[in-house]
Amino acid sequence: MSTLRALAKAQALAAGVAQPVATVRHLHLSERPLVLVPLAMAGEANAPLAALVGTAPDRPRLLVVPQPRNRDQRYRFAAELAEEVLPYLDSFRDATEAVPVDRGRDVRHRYLDAPQLLVPNPAGITFLRLFGRSTRFRRSDGEYPVHPSVPLLGRWLTFFAERAEQPGSAALVALTEALTLHWATGQSAVEDLHLPALLGWIDPPPGSTGAAAAARAEDPTGCPPAGPATDPDFDNRHLAPAIAAYAAAADDPEARAGAYAELAALLRDQLAPTWELMWRGVGLLRALPPGARVAGRWDGDRDAFTGYAEHVDPGGGPQPRRDGAVAAAVRLHRLERAAASYAVQRAYDDPLVMAEHRLTGEAFVGEVTLADPTRVDDSGKRPVLRPRIQVVTTEPVLVPVGASLHSPARPGQKAKVVFVTPGADGKTEVVLELSGGMGRGLTAPQGSVPEVGERLCLTTLSDAFLPAGAFPAAEETPWTHGGPPVTAVPAADGDPAEEWS
Repeated sequence: MSTLRALAKAQALAAGVAQPVATVRHLHLSERPLVLVPLAMAGEANAPLAALVGTAPDRPRLLVVPQPRNRDQRYRFAAELAEEVLPYLDSFRDATEAVPVDRGRDVRHRYLDAPQLLVPNPAGITFLRLFGRSTRFRRSDGEYPVHPSVPLLGRWLTFFAERAEQPGSAALVALTEALTLHWATGQSAVEDLHLPALLGWIDPPPGSTGAAAAARAEDPTGCPPAGPATDPDFDNRHLAPAIAAYAAAADDPEARAGAYAELAALLRDQLAPTWELMWRGVGLLRALPPGARVAGRWDGDRDAFTGYAEHVDPGGGPQPRRDGAVAAAVRLHRLERAAASYAVQRAYDDPLVMAEHRLTGEAFVGEVTLADPTRVDDSGKRPVLRPRIQVVTTEPVLVPVGASLHSPARPGQKAKVVFVTPGADGKTEVVLELSGGMGRGLTAPQGSVPEVGERLCLTTLSDAFLPAGAFPAAEETPWTHGGPPVTAVPAADGDPAEEWS
């Protein structure tokens, strides 16, 4: 936890309401997201019990598994879920746009928009990941066939679960994580995973405090858990008798229909409060203006959606159960690059996020007191434009001479530290030499060089392109990492030789 977030949490506790830790929204919100609230049966490995799913607050569809231990009913639930998810995905595949590649020498096409799935918490993402793994390898023919939509649903759920691991992706979002990215509450991080309590802090009822609203949300009778786990008391008192009544009515269609209706009403009562909270949280996030770089990250989600659709359409196979050594290393490297880029982009978009880096010495803010926008460096083979500016700041400057700094106001420009002169009055003078972002001539365009009096933020964080690492092919790795095994050479007499023989 950063110092700034710790301070915000202390202020939230003192004020009785959550405090903002962001001035802009750092994730994309679709105009038509698919909200999915799942429930799983306790004591069973990822056994679906029920789900509310839909794209509009007033039109949720309830899916129920009356016997979660029955595998046929589980896959029937998967087929019903596919009836909601797959048409929703296809609705984004009507129109494409051309995207120039290879410096404009070629184009590729991607969909104009992409789907977005919203679940209440990270446990909901885990549920979808495991459910996708249990369905994507099923067959629609042969022994124990399932509906053809089931394995396709499993592949798409796995795709979304993998995108959820990508820092900055908004294809599959846990609402609790999205909210805590923008607000700090007066409770612990574990308590923030409880959606009713979290929203109680962020948007308490009139006349109440966040702590009081969160305390009321701890009562499972009034605020059922947001899933997928259910309340144990609810399981023992209500759910188990309802499932038993449905099982006992196996030979009586009328009684069984009544038992199913009672079970469905019971589960809807458990899911409806969370469904309302989901859309309430979406409304709070929509009230924040999006960050400048949010659209660029959503373009990455659109690229991924387009690429996977092109893989699935011709009958591409499901994702492997586990990655090989090289594929796992490439994936980890990609996630690390995305995490570094996401952290920089959030800081560039949001002064409150940048303030955390100012506290650690990775950034400082000062006023430009001197500027020489026409300075030319002719010490090399050809003269180049290298303006210099002087920035005066009251913040600690921990960067050494020769370091490269960047400004969110001019991300394509690099500022090299030439001199750092601490003053007796607590101010520090920093002389910087600028390069990049000023064209190719010897005259800087208007506004490309900071002017005297401009307040400037400078940081060591860079949003420059990070090249991908080089990894060997799978056949070039040793057998311990998935490469070709070493061929055993038999002994001359045909028997294996032992060390003691």
